[in-house]
Amino acid sequence: MPYWYYDKKDLQNTPSFRDGINNETENRYRKEGARFIIDTGSKMDLGYNTVATGVVYFHRFYMFHSFRTFPRYITACCCLFLAGKVEETPKKCKDIIKVAKSLLTEEKFGSFGEDPKEEVMTLERILLQTIKFDLQVEHPYGYLLKYAKCLKGDKAKLQKMVQMAWTFVNDSLCTTLCLQWEPEVIAVALMFLAGKLSKFEVVDWNGRTPKHNAWWDMFVEDVTMELLEDICHQVLDLYSLQAQPAGAESPPGAPASKPPKNEKKPPSGTPPASASPIAAAKPPVVTPIKNGEPKLEPKPSPRYAFPPFPAPPPPPAGFAAPPPGHVPPPRLPPPPRMSLPLVYAEPPPARFGARVPPPRVPPPPVPPPPLPVSVPPPNYFPPARGPPPPLRPYYPPP
Repeated sequence: MPYWYYDKKDLQNTPSFRDGINNETENRYRKEGARFIIDTGSKMDLGYNTVATGVVYFHRFYMFHSFRTFPRYITACCCLFLAGKVEETPKKCKDIIKVAKSLLTEEKFGSFGEDPKEEVMTLERILLQTIKFDLQVEHPYGYLLKYAKCLKGDKAKLQKMVQMAWTFVNDSLCTTLCLQWEPEVIAVALMFLAGKLSKFEVVDWNGRTPKHNAWWDMFVEDVTMELLEDICHQVLDLYSLQAQPAGAESPPGAPASKPPKNEKKPPSGTPPASASPIAAAKPPVVTPIKNGEPKLEPKPSPRYAFPPFPAPPPPPAGFAAPPPGHVPPPRLPPPPRMSLPLVYAEPPPARFGARVPPPRVPPPPVPPPPLPVSVPPPNYFPPARGPPPPLRPYYPPP
C-alpha cells in the first residue's frame, strides 16, 4: 500500500507550487475545499466519517495535481461522491451538484462547465488512479473515544474536554495534518490541547505503569512535547488567520468572497476601505415627484440587462415611400396548369394481337458435383480370415 505521510519540505514543493501558486494561496485553497466538503456533507446529512474521508481524498489528490489544472470545487464534489460509496452512505451525483449549486455563487459554479455531472464522473476515474485505489482511511475520532475511556477524573470536565477535542479534530481537516501524522498522534495532540484549554489535568488513567511518564505514552510511543506543540499550533493558526485582502490571485472560477449580510455598509458618499482607489463613488439617480420629496431610483442590475436592439438599416438611395392613397396594381392570374402525360411504373400493356414475349424464368441451379466414392476394382477379393479362436471350456460350479 502507498505511504501517505510527507515531510514539511514535500508539502512546500507541491505541483501547485511548481505551477506558480505560492504556499499561502495553496493552503487557502485547501481550506476552502475542505470547508466546502464539510458544509455540503452537513447539508446532506452525511456522517462525520464520510465527510472526513472525502477531505482526506481531497488533500491526497492535490499532492499529485495542481489547483490550476483541476478546480477545487469540482474535485471536492468528486471526493465526497466517492467517499459516500466507500463509507456505505452513497448519494446521487445530481444531488451533490444541486447542493453545491446552492452553496456556491454563479461565478464559482461556472467552473463546473455545461455538464457538471459529466465533469464529476470523469474526474472520479482520475481520482481513483491518483489515490491508487487506496480507499480505506482511518480518522482520529475512534482513537479519541478509545483514549478518553481510559482517563480518570471528573466526568463533567472529561466530557467537556472530549467535546472540545472532537471540535479540534473537525477543524484539523482544513489543515494538512492528515498528510503529516497518523490519526493516533493527531488524537493525542488534540486531546492534549483540549485539556490545556479546558483546564482538565490528567492525573491517573487505567493501565498506568511506572515506565509511563505521561498518559499518552501508553497509547503512542516516542511522542515528544515539541511534536505535540507543533500539531497544536497548526490547528490554532486556523483561528488566528486574518481575512484575505481583496484582489488576491485565484485560479479561474474562484471570485472574491461576498461580505456578510449583517455587516453595516458605510454611507454612499465615502467608499469603503476595501474598494479600489480608482473606482469613484457615483451618486444615486434622483427623480423629483409632485410631493416635493426626492425618490431614489434603483440602478438597473447588469445581471439582467439586455443589449439594445440594433437600429434598422437605412433605405437604399432613390427609394420613396408610396403616398397614403396609393392602390397597388392588380396582380396577373397564375398560368394554367399543364396536363402531363401519365407515366407508368411498368411498361404499357401490349396491343391486341401483338406478340407478347414469354416471362423470363431464372435458370435452374446447377447441382454440385458428386463426391468421389472409392469403389474396389472388379477383381478385388478381401483377404481370407483365419480360423476362429478355440472356445473356452465350461466348468460348472461346484
